[in-house]
Formats: sequence, structure tokens, C-alpha cells
Amino acid sequence: MKNKKIAIVSDHAGYYLKEKLLGYLIKEKYDVKDFGCSSAEAVDYPDFGHPLANAVTGGDFELGISICGTGNGINMVVNKHPGIRAALCWNEEISRLSRAHNDANILTLPGWFISESEAYLITKTFLTTHFDGGRHTRRVAKISLKMY
Repeated sequence: MKNKKIAIVSDHAGYYLKEKLLGYLIKEKYDVKDFGCSSAEAVDYPDFGHPLANAVTGGDFELGISICGTGNGINMVVNKHPGIRAALCWNEEISRLSRAHNDANILTLPGWFISESEAYLITKTFLTTHFDGGRHTRRVAKISLKMY
């Protein structure tokens, strides 16, 4: 489904990949907003991850994409937010399963460890895969700490 509202961020290590994906998303007719960073100059990933997570949990964007060198740092940041289910994905199958089984709402990419073509495929899969529901609904509902 095109025209989904997508938010995207990176730190300096993910900047060039973010710029490539931003162009791809625009070309594919997604409604996308770039939350930064704006260059390859060193920045702190939490400064960009928190606004992304707030934009997704606030309902302004259906899905988000976050990128840093390993993917780990920015993924830890966004997953601190209640309601965020960010998935660190380095191949297409993990991306598909993160949506189908876990209803992930933020895709995290490890910019140093995937090629540009892999990033496009992982992103396309994430944005076009739907949550399977069923038995997975019960499991996803148990992720939030407020249930315990």
C-alpha cells in the first residue's frame, strides 16, 4: 500500500544510506518525512531516535525507519518508547517476519553491514508486509510492560 506515512532518521553512520532510501521512498510514492540527521558529521543517535519514536507513537506516521552503523544503538533508543516495536533487520526474511509475526512499527537497519540493494529489499518488504494477527496478536499484546 503506497501513500503510507513514513518517518525516517539516521545518525552520521547511516546518513548516506538514509539519503538513498529517502529517494527510493519518494520515488515509490510514500509520504515520507526526514527527521535527520542532515550530514555525515558526527551526531548522537538518541537525538534523532527519540523524535522518530514519538512521531510513530503519536500517530503522525504509520511506520518508521531508523539507521545507524550497527543498528543496535538507535534500535535500543526507539525501543525505550512504549508502543514501539522496532526490529533490527539485516535480511529480507527477518524484515518480513518482523511485520508478519511481531507487528513491528519501526525498521532498524545496520548501515555498515548491508548493501544498498539489500537495504532497498529489506525496506520494501517491511513496508509491504502486513501483520498476520491470529496467535501473534496475543503475543504482541504481551510485549508492553504495562501488562505485567
